[in-house]
Amino acid sequence: MSAGPAPDPGRPPLLIACALGIERFALRGGDADAAGPVTVLRTGMGPQAAERAVARALSGDSAPAVPTAVLATGFCAGLVPGMHPGDLVVADETRDPDGRTVCAGTAFLADALAELVPPGPRRGPRRTVHIGPLAGSSHVVRGAERAALHTTGAIAVDMESAATLRCAARRGARPVAAVRVVVDAPEHELVRIGTLRGGISAFRVLRTVLPAFFDWHRNAMLPGGELDGHASPTDHPGRDVSL
Repeated sequence: MSAGPAPDPGRPPLLIACALGIERFALRGGDADAAGPVTVLRTGMGPQAAERAVARALSGDSAPAVPTAVLATGFCAGLVPGMHPGDLVVADETRDPDGRTVCAGTAFLADALAELVPPGPRRGPRRTVHIGPLAGSSHVVRGAERAALHTTGAIAVDMESAATLRCAARRGARPVAAVRVVVDAPEHELVRIGTLRGGISAFRVLRTVLPAFFDWHRNAMLPGGELDGHASPTDHPGRDVSL
């Protein structure tokens, strides 16, 4: 696990949280275009591990002059029929039994990602950026449970994003966001990440996203920027952005 961002009153820090080593590996690539110090934090799997890791990383950051922005990322399970591995999910809010957290700059982040992500495989589906609620779960969701969760309005589910953003928001006002890459979907369930085509597609897409994260962070933190640190409205409609 990486240490939290070092305090620096002149440069806003960014904490990017993911659960798995393979996700952190995909996100390597430096922070040359970042607006401030960047930490990619591997939290471990599950909501409790995510909350503990983020709490440690943000300790002492409850009322800083320049708050740490937090972005949760990695893989997820898509809930919407027609989703494909490699599609992106940008959360307008994260939700789980403990509550909901509204995300900042959803539309800006989706547009930035749409400019970066490569097209789908030849003769395969086009990549799509989906916007909507991201559900949190304490376990891997399959089959009928996946369909039931979709009836609540959620478009995707993972085990860490909701806990990550809730923990960050409770430690002071700051921009928070969640971006996940679909690794399996209702018609494309897989058993183990990295062994099937869906896992490989998701990994390749995750490797491309850092510049969009840095653009979001820059606009979220600068006074007068497009985001200016404000959350997206709670009634933001879900939409798809085809690539």
